[in-house]
Amino acid sequence: MRDKLYIGIDLGTSACKLLLVDENGAVLNEVTREYSLSFPQPGWSEQRPEDWWDAVLEGVPYLLTGFDPNQVAGMGCGGQMHGLVALDEHDEVIRPAILWNDGRTAAQVDYLNNEVGRDKLSQYTANIAFAGFTAPKLLWMREHEPDNFAKIHKIMLPKDYINYKLTGVHCTDYSDASGMLLLDVEHKRWSREMCALCGVTEQQLPRLYESWEVVGTLKPDAAKALGLPTSAKVCAGAGTMRTRRWAPA
Repeated sequence: MRDKLYIGIDLGTSACKLLLVDENGAVLNEVTREYSLSFPQPGWSEQRPEDWWDAVLEGVPYLLTGFDPNQVAGMGCGGQMHGLVALDEHDEVIRPAILWNDGRTAAQVDYLNNEVGRDKLSQYTANIAFAGFTAPKLLWMREHEPDNFAKIHKIMLPKDYINYKLTGVHCTDYSDASGMLLLDVEHKRWSREMCALCGVTEQQLPRLYESWEVVGTLKPDAAKALGLPTSAKVCAGAGTMRTRRWAPA
């Protein structure tokens, strides 16, 4: 029996880092593909989700140089938290993702913390509002981009977009979801109260998984593009926090 190989994807703010490991966790190869950030206005930070996927498409074949792709048994993706990825009814990206280090939501954070109230937010989500969280971004989008907001069919986080492109499944894990200010952490379900506050439905949010759970296998088109077998499993993955927060001046 041939040894199995596994691919790890770290979807960072400035680059996608790919790792190939064997069954024992030994690192066999590493590849990095960079992409750009956009700062449309002072304090704003955006990125094209399509660029993340392009980085995976380009990086995986290089990662597997000298290895048998048919030995790849599974993949997992971790990534930058809090970013708002909005898809329409055709699963097309509606607008560039608003990232974790974006600072445009001061008014929405003030509304959530001071008008809705920190106590209620803590009761609903075990958290309070911060500018980087996803819920304030949705409120900002509803106020400033109502046409785009009306198109939202699915709300995702950055690494979840990659998992969707790999499997066709709209998914997220509890660690990433906990930073959206939309998760009822105590009961491990989407908060009905926060959905109502943000003007979205539970149906617009992805299905919740544990980080280690398999969400699906590679779609035929994704497998072909990556040169991998359709039998390769994809796990939900996890959000990764950076210890330092910043926003562009």
